[in-house]
Amino acid sequence: AGTVPDNVIFSFYFGAVVFIATILWTLAKTKEYPPKEYAAYNGQEESQEKGSILDIFKDFAAMPKTMKQLGLVQFFSWFGLFSMWVFCTPAIAQHVYGAGAEDSSSVAYNDAGNWVGVMFTVYNAVSALVALLLPAIAARVGRKRTHAIALALGGLGLLSIYFFPTQPVTLVAMAFVGLAWASILSMPYAILAGAIPGGKMGIYMGIFNFFIVMPQIVNGIIGGPIIKRLFDSQAIFALIIAGGCLLIAALTVNFVDDKDEVVA
Repeated sequence: AGTVPDNVIFSFYFGAVVFIATILWTLAKTKEYPPKEYAAYNGQEESQEKGSILDIFKDFAAMPKTMKQLGLVQFFSWFGLFSMWVFCTPAIAQHVYGAGAEDSSSVAYNDAGNWVGVMFTVYNAVSALVALLLPAIAARVGRKRTHAIALALGGLGLLSIYFFPTQPVTLVAMAFVGLAWASILSMPYAILAGAIPGGKMGIYMGIFNFFIVMPQIVNGIIGGPIIKRLFDSQAIFALIIAGGCLLIAALTVNFVDDKDEVVA
């Protein structure tokens, strides 16, 4: 009671080391084309003027239609993911292990935290494997349909935990979330790339990250109060919200205009 378990502390240290190492590797090994070469490749004159913050707002206002449509998909996707990340441990502790809502120092709660680590390992492992298959799948059934199916399966997986609160079901649920996670990290960008002018690729890919950050900020502000006041701190309802958001995201994918999609 009153202390953080050693496994949590050391996992943060390990994560920090890996994170720093990947940044240093990227800086050392990634080639960035000089502005003159980049401009020549895109058939443009090399700009002698530096961009301003006003240019970002102008580009934001003039973003392609496909990007706006994907923004809605991204909002629900990342709102749902944030709910899962923040509330998964208390949800599993209460709903699967029987811990009390305010009993975060109990053995059951800490056992649940360890089990959530296993669950997250499953969804990340599945994601890594599925990522290798996504290009072939998307080529066969289309990028939008691939993304919609993956999001829907992830949403159904999260909802299943409420109805079947057992350890095996949580692992199956996380496997489905792994499918969604792999698609979220790739399909929206593949769809977006075909709708962005070559010379604006960098700025629009940067702006697109707004649709990742903003839903998490919104969730961070309203998510906790919603679970506490509307659901009496029963965190399992956060997973229900997360699953519902992924299902909504799956539905909205169908309305995205994928300009250069080619299906075999």
